[in-house]
Amino acid sequence: MGFKFMTAEEAADQIKNEDIIGFSGFTAAGCPKVITQALAVKAEKEHETGRPFKIGIFTGASTGDAIDGALARAHAIKFRSPYQSSADLRKELNNRDAHYYDLHLSELPQYLRYGFLPKPTVAIFECCDVTEDGEIILTSAVGIAPTVAHLADKIFLELNHFHPKALKGMHDIYEPADPPVRREIPVYKPSDRIGVPYIKVDPKKIVGIVETNLPNEVGGFTPTDEVTEQIGKNVSNFLTSEIEAGRIPASFLPVQSGVGNVANAVLGAMGSNPNIPAFEVYTEVIQDSVIKLMKENRVKFASGCSLTISAETLNDVYADLDFFKERIVLRPQEISNNPEIARRLGLIAINTALEADIFGNINSTHVVGTKMMNGIGGSADFCRNSYLSIFTTPSVAKGGKISSIVPMVSHLDHSEHSVKILVTECGVADLRGLSPIQRAENIIENCVHPQYKKLLNDYLNMGIKGHTPQNLQACFAFHNVFNKTGDMSRVDWNDY
Repeated sequence: MGFKFMTAEEAADQIKNEDIIGFSGFTAAGCPKVITQALAVKAEKEHETGRPFKIGIFTGASTGDAIDGALARAHAIKFRSPYQSSADLRKELNNRDAHYYDLHLSELPQYLRYGFLPKPTVAIFECCDVTEDGEIILTSAVGIAPTVAHLADKIFLELNHFHPKALKGMHDIYEPADPPVRREIPVYKPSDRIGVPYIKVDPKKIVGIVETNLPNEVGGFTPTDEVTEQIGKNVSNFLTSEIEAGRIPASFLPVQSGVGNVANAVLGAMGSNPNIPAFEVYTEVIQDSVIKLMKENRVKFASGCSLTISAETLNDVYADLDFFKERIVLRPQEISNNPEIARRLGLIAINTALEADIFGNINSTHVVGTKMMNGIGGSADFCRNSYLSIFTTPSVAKGGKISSIVPMVSHLDHSEHSVKILVTECGVADLRGLSPIQRAENIIENCVHPQYKKLLNDYLNMGIKGHTPQNLQACFAFHNVFNKTGDMSRVDWNDY
């Protein structure tokens, strides 16, 4: 192989202050792991001498600690987009030590091509193989890698021998043309393959290869508990009722599901429900529950952007690649999250809310309206364009001191117009065809924790008369009281 092999430190030495780097990967799957850690060490040394060193970062979604964590702790991030989940980076963002552009995941690749955002000058990809003529085989995720590969001036590869070369064939790399010559994206069922299994670049752009043998940094998911299991049952039973009513075809529809323990519980409940037929998945993140259901013949096919699965589950997949390569495809995120495809396939979109209000608006990103948690991710890519948009959330948090359903969301990510169904462990609120007052009554009756029902009913009754009976003097009382006392249930409407 004619490429130059080097150490992570040698690669980091070639990256300069103010460089803008685009990474492979989506969540902690498929992300580089060693060059960025060397880069963090370099940044710390530069800072010790009084010299500035910060870089701009574009990724597919969140990353492992080796990127977001290491670089955040080294105060080496100038800006970051489009999604993150690192506690250390979250501190940087909320302290405004780094700027953060929270974007819909499907939009980032085209925004980069359009020139709406700074051009990536450097690409760092994890791959399991690369050919002399510049065909790069990615590992367990795709993200924005195809677009960044074309835009970047130079590419560094981490050739990770942990991931088998036999992964070739699991990826489907397709980059749409830009307007005004863009055509329809020809995905008509989740299993359709429309591209090639590699990223093709000019070999001269590959300036260095660092060999590694490291697993993904994907941690295990929190086990289901009584609350998440009940949310899963509520979603599953609701979908069964929709099939019985003829509002979902008897053959069912493809499913999109968000990330985390609630999403795993929901998919698990759907898989164990005999009234829901075996189904296909068209989503961004393929999780452990999908692999489990695939082995049980309850998931027929899964299209996603990443294999965000535990180490044990990934080992199972790699041990039986012939089986899984026939049932899984990994795509760039502007295809996995594409609104056109979501609308065409008729996805059942199931995403998690951080906070909802009694009128059906959703906050997915900000704690008490000001502090960024993770980001909007792909939830809006799917929910607004789905056949059926479902949001789930536990009704309370912190032992009941926080109600997940409030008079008015403290930050708006998804408006009432995009939210069709709200589910908590308490029940299901079907919001289709309801006026604001009807939505509020439905949500309070079916989804609100008993501890907060009277408070929210009293709020609704004190609302200013109008189409949406909101009281602007009291709408953030839950948040204000929480900030003062740490307990939303202490609200006293006599104070308003």
